[in-house]
Amino acid sequence: MREFYLVEKTGSLRNLRLRRSEIPALEKGKVLVGVRSVGLNYADIFAIMGLYSATPQVPFIPGLEFSGEVLSSDSDKFQVGQKVMGVTRFGGYDSHIVADPEYLFPLPGGWSYEEGAAFPVQTFTAYYALRTLGDLKSGQTVLIHSAAGGVGLQAHRIAKKYNAYTIGVVGAENKVTLLRQEGFDKTIVRGKHFRHDLRLSLGDRLLHLVLETTGGKYFYDSYNMLAPMGRLVAYGSAQFTPASHRPNYISLAFRYLFRPRVDPLTMIKSNKSVMAFNLIWIYEQKELMYEMLRDIEALHLPPPIVGHRFDFSHMAEALALFQSGKTTGKVVLNIAGSVE
Repeated sequence: MREFYLVEKTGSLRNLRLRRSEIPALEKGKVLVGVRSVGLNYADIFAIMGLYSATPQVPFIPGLEFSGEVLSSDSDKFQVGQKVMGVTRFGGYDSHIVADPEYLFPLPGGWSYEEGAAFPVQTFTAYYALRTLGDLKSGQTVLIHSAAGGVGLQAHRIAKKYNAYTIGVVGAENKVTLLRQEGFDKTIVRGKHFRHDLRLSLGDRLLHLVLETTGGKYFYDSYNMLAPMGRLVAYGSAQFTPASHRPNYISLAFRYLFRPRVDPLTMIKSNKSVMAFNLIWIYEQKELMYEMLRDIEALHLPPPIVGHRFDFSHMAEALALFQSGKTTGKVVLNIAGSVE
């Protein structure tokens, strides 16, 4: 029996409903995957609440990444019984996925399903930000916001492959230990003295690249500290994450009105760049995605950190914790019996 989470009406996390149906039939040229683990992403929360521009029309199944076992295949790329991980433009909160083989990848030997579900979105995001847009060079200095999250940790590991000097920013003191264990050169806890703390962390170093996910004053402070020819890459804005199960539109409108703005003329004068991207767009660029995958494989990254695990039936609890900003590493949901 298939189990999946469906959004029939956006606007609240409580609108997410667990449904059951017959296992879908294999389609021509596709692969039927019995899903074992599902990774959570901020895009899921924004989509369920109706705040994400790439959200499909309702009803839809959220979720962007998964791992599992091939149950049946009409593709010569994958065989029955093979362990895989994959990405999907929504539809990931599902025990059985009929997947396009071009969006599936073999699960590396020795990796768990949880690690497989924690890898694709975070790693593609980090690599695209650092290398494709950020043009990271060996020995440069990188400031990574939300450094204890899935993308932040992967970004640090990739940056270290290029001998970068990494400064990680977190929102709570209890996350600093993880960053030190991972080998960040400096750590900063967000607060009113952020600009001063960043100066101390840099010392005599120039700041070449910023991975920005928070918005507000931290955007401005990070941008202002960039060296000439420095680049700030934005791929999220945590300040817009609703604190409850539904959006507070007045609060969101206020934050939107006072969102960060950068004058192009000022950028020219200071010789700094601001770039941004939406990972969903990359799904449509298959050649780019596979080029990045080849480059990522050559880095020989270790398995990603899975910080929190939930049963698939505890989706509401997992989303609430993820939404709270108190997580470290990846939040993953596990599905039992999907390969039967």
